[in-house]
Amino acid sequence: MGFEEKVDREMTRFERNVYKSPSITGRTARKWQKKINEKIPEKVHRTVADSVRHMVQATITGSSYFSDQELVRNQSLEKREELLEAGKIRYKRTAALEGAGTGAGGIFLGIADFPLLLSIKMKFLFDAAKIYGYDTEDPAERLFLLHIFQLAFSKEEARVRAYERILNWEEEKRDLGKINPHLTSVDWKAFQLEYRDFIDLPKTLQLVPGFGAIVGAVANYHFLDLLAENAKHAFRKRMLLEGRLKTPDA
Repeated sequence: MGFEEKVDREMTRFERNVYKSPSITGRTARKWQKKINEKIPEKVHRTVADSVRHMVQATITGSSYFSDQELVRNQSLEKREELLEAGKIRYKRTAALEGAGTGAGGIFLGIADFPLLLSIKMKFLFDAAKIYGYDTEDPAERLFLLHIFQLAFSKEEARVRAYERILNWEEEKRDLGKINPHLTSVDWKAFQLEYRDFIDLPKTLQLVPGFGAIVGAVANYHFLDLLAENAKHAFRKRMLLEGRLKTPDA
């Protein structure tokens, strides 16, 4: 199978997963999450809310996540994705080590993991944007990264909404020019609720001393994998819609 055919099949499978109906397992997990939410200390909820709000603000202003990754120009998709894979491996190791360290400390260090992991995730997304040739000095590009974050860490309905915004990004960008949207176009409260519900179970287990070190490392490793997969497909789709990516069916 050639690279282009592989990309086409992966993109088709990814879109199918975005739009598929919730499974019985997913519905059951949501019921458990509601019960878990009631058991989680209020301090944890406040930390998640504050961390996500600060992450959104820092992403919009671009003040905290500038990376050393150079803007990649005039490269094939295959080369770009080799660079993305190498970057993902580096960030996964960092996230796993950080999760193991904070998980080993129980609830207090486990709470500290939330803002640290958010920072790692967003730095990875800034790198990913540059690898695909998008300049993160543009505020609209930073807003696009928040939609990728929502795509990766939301449940079914919000995930579909995030993907639809990605599909219609050129129209979204035109609308952004009519207002000063960068502080108003993201509902950070809804954003943090989706994120909190998505990560509740593994991150709650991370608060258990000792056992939390194992859960923290595995959960953080998985979350970076998940983010990288969604970022890859978001940028692939955008490049395709912009005419920068050809597939066998194009």
